[in-house]
Amino acid sequence: MKVLVSGYLGHMGKIISEMVRSDSDLELVAGVDKGVAGEQSEPVFSTFAEVNVNLDIIVDFSHHSLTNDLIAFALEKNIPLVIATTGQTEEEKKAIIDASKEIPIFFAANYSIGIAVLIDEAKNIAKRFKDADIEIVETHHNRKIDAPSGTALAIAEGLKEVREDANIVKGRNGIAKREKNDIGVNSIRLGNVVGIHEVLISTKHECISIKHEAYDRGLFAEGAIRAIKFMNGKPAGLYNMKNLLG
Repeated sequence: MKVLVSGYLGHMGKIISEMVRSDSDLELVAGVDKGVAGEQSEPVFSTFAEVNVNLDIIVDFSHHSLTNDLIAFALEKNIPLVIATTGQTEEEKKAIIDASKEIPIFFAANYSIGIAVLIDEAKNIAKRFKDADIEIVETHHNRKIDAPSGTALAIAEGLKEVREDANIVKGRNGIAKREKNDIGVNSIRLGNVVGIHEVLISTKHECISIKHEAYDRGLFAEGAIRAIKFMNGKPAGLYNMKNLLG
């Protein structure tokens, strides 16, 4: 498969590019990085409008503000997308959903296989402890600008599948009693933490804690590589880690 990396010169763009180069099933043919153009290991274009190479798929590790340009190009060329950016606005999320009716799009808040497993296990526990309180705590490096993390919100939305009346509370402040159906999402920003997500499910007498800690951002690129290969030959539609893991 011929791959274009959007966000080619960013930290994650460099990691995913190297993994694509070293994979015998994939070929890195170009990159797109805003404001930068020229020849690196592959041709790099500053905008999608300048791209003039043949592609089979685009993997995006850029910034959510480029969502509309990314989608417009993919729709014009009828090219599948693997979107690995986070922080999309509701308008941008709607654009992704609408575009998936015409092209295949893989869209996940987190490309860690471990996070996908955590969500499944947390849902199983929540189903067995129907009256338990649920809280989510996420920790990231001090440079992360969105809070809560997209991953924490994805965990909360997953739990809502088994707690349909749940109310997601993003950060607690002021004077107010915790409501029974709350799923609290709490954010910590410090140091150079790659990502820690913990789900606490507690009754009056016991607490079950499930925790995932990322040691290296390369794990997200590994998940994206699996997503790229998964999308080969897929029809139009919106795909995620749940589809990937079956």
